[in-house]
Amino acid sequence: MKPQLIKTKVKKEFTFYLLLCTFYLGKFVFVSVHLWLIFLLFSSCAIVLAQTKIAVIVPDKTAQSKNFAEKLEDSLAVSNAKILDDDLSAAAFSSQTYENSFNLTVAEAKNIGAAIGCDYFLLVKAENLRRNSLSKGEFYESYAVVFTVSARTGRLVLWKLNSFEAEKPENAKKKLFDSINTLATEISGKLKTVASDEFNEKPAPKLEELPVADSPEAKNFRPPLPYKRFRPEYTPLANLYRVEATIDVEIDVDETGKILKIETVRWAGFGLDEAVAENVRRMNWRPASRDGKALPIRVLLRYNFKKVEKEE
Repeated sequence: MKPQLIKTKVKKEFTFYLLLCTFYLGKFVFVSVHLWLIFLLFSSCAIVLAQTKIAVIVPDKTAQSKNFAEKLEDSLAVSNAKILDDDLSAAAFSSQTYENSFNLTVAEAKNIGAAIGCDYFLLVKAENLRRNSLSKGEFYESYAVVFTVSARTGRLVLWKLNSFEAEKPENAKKKLFDSINTLATEISGKLKTVASDEFNEKPAPKLEELPVADSPEAKNFRPPLPYKRFRPEYTPLANLYRVEATIDVEIDVDETGKILKIETVRWAGFGLDEAVAENVRRMNWRPASRDGKALPIRVLLRYNFKKVEKEE
């Protein structure tokens, strides 16, 4: 074989093996990068929760509430959440001013979170109740309500009511405490989602609010007005547990009277926040105006809820 042909053959073989090596190296790098990204994804989830500082508060200080809260803390700790000292958290919570610990404004909640030094705080209440009904007769209910609150935004990000019934109080209580691990898992999962949502949340646009009466801004100003008012539902759950609360919502109304946003700024759980939001969405509004020109505006609406006892 001539030298030139040998060189050509060697060159072709070298090129072939070089391309083959490049192909497998590319596949290796592709798989490695994907595995690394997956590792980072799961690691970041664990890091987020590991860095999350949670305070568990028991406002009523009853034995059953404290016992339930302690078991819940143990379950949350398994998820690598950092549980803050109970006594220090309780002292910081008690140092703040509020009317109802389960009916806070977002400003009150943010102040409480700042005083405690947490990312989230949980409000816990648990008790046994003796109940009667025509269909069941006498029975016992053991329930726990847990409010999960963001210290960053002051929002009620999750509220859960776990309730179990039995003929004997100890059996109902056992069912309730057996549900703690599942509850802790749900709370941990929710906190991961909330942390991501809060990180990516865009600041609310600045809108004019209702001017103070007799102020320069109030001159020739006509406030927005709903064409028809509705009454939000006092939910069956709120009625059953005799919840008395005030719900405040801020709504953004554009220059056409369309509601752009509803933000709950004082919450109460038990389905009342959702009932108010649904009620507001049903409203049609006449827009605000100044000097005859329509303008967007932010309005605060307040709803009071109280159980009314039937007269016998």
